[in-house]
Formats: sequence, structure tokens, C-alpha cells
Amino acid sequence: MLAGRAVGENGRVSSLRPTGNRAVPGTRLRLFVLVAVLAVSTDLITKSLIVAHIKSTSDGVRLLGGAVYLVQARNSGAAFSVGTGATVALTIISLIVAVVIARAATRLASTGWAVSLGLVLGGAIGNLVDRFFRAPSPGKGHVVDWISVFANDGHVFPIFNVADSCIVVGGCLAVLLSLLGVDFRGSRGSAATKQATEQAGDEPEPEPVTEPPQNG
Repeated sequence: MLAGRAVGENGRVSSLRPTGNRAVPGTRLRLFVLVAVLAVSTDLITKSLIVAHIKSTSDGVRLLGGAVYLVQARNSGAAFSVGTGATVALTIISLIVAVVIARAATRLASTGWAVSLGLVLGGAIGNLVDRFFRAPSPGKGHVVDWISVFANDGHVFPIFNVADSCIVVGGCLAVLLSLLGVDFRGSRGSAATKQATEQAGDEPEPEPVTEPPQNG
């Protein structure tokens, strides 16, 4: 007998291996790690370049006719300067989010979710590095923001960085995947729909009704 194969009635040998383009969890986990590492690396490199070449007291670098300014600003809050003053609480929340995402990544079989969670984790870690290693103190460090649109002081739109962008893009992608019904395993359809389908498949088929013969 051939391992992993079956012989049909017609004598043909067929494989018992499942068919279809099912996602491989290991592959998606590697994609998740790659996206997170790229996000963290890009964020840290750009912040280092800004700190080295642009002073916090300068007007920054004007690009695209004033549509974008490269500046150096320090943010004690969350992404886009939300929650200023709650640095310690935000540090703890960011750590919890990072741990939860890292644990969830072990069940990933969806390319979309791998990219989404990788972006969010990379962004969270990028800002966490600032909170732990920048002034004024570990756990209370201020995040370096450097992208300002339409003004160099952030009064039109809050100044942000690459990490903030990764968190927002990853979050939006997660919402889109949820609306489309794509779960971590890469399958579509909501849990309620799947349960209803399974219940419908378990229901026994009605027995045919046999009418008594008529005397002609």
C-alpha cells in the first residue's frame, strides 16, 4: 500500500493530501516578523536622521511647496499627540498591546492579518524604544515626531512619525479584514454564518412521503 495515497475502484492511485491554496501558518508568521522588523527599522533610522540633522528650534525642511515639513518635535503622548501627559500609562498599554499581538501571531494563516499585525506591532515597538531610551527618563521618554503637513508647527494636523503611520495603516487594514469576514486562519465568513452553515448541514434530510396505492 502506498503511503498517503489511495486506490480507487477504477484502479487509479490518488493522493490523500488536501488540495487548495491553504495558507501555511509558518509562512505567515515569517511575513509578520518581516513586516514588524521593517517597520521598527524604518522608524528608528528616520528618527535618528532627524535628531542628527534637524534642530528642535529650527523651522524644519520645507518640501512639496509647503505640503510637507520635516521638523523635530517631542511628544509625551500617543500617536498623533493623543493623550499628552499620560506617558507612563501609554507605555504600559503599549507593552500589553505588543505582548497580545505577539501571542496572536502564532495562529496567523492570513497574509492580510500578518501585514496588519506586523505594522501595528512594529509601530508600537518603535515608539516604545523612544519611551524607554529618550529623555526625560526610562518609561517616560518623549517620542520623536517629525512629519508635519501644511505647516511646520502641527496646527493643521498633528505632527507624526513612521511608527504612528504604521499603527494607523495596520489598524485600518484590520478593520477592513474584519468587515470582509477574514479571520486569522485566512478563511472568509463571520462566525455566526459558519455556525449556521454547520447546523444546517447537520440537520437530517426529511424522509420522503409515500402515498398509499389507489384502487382503480
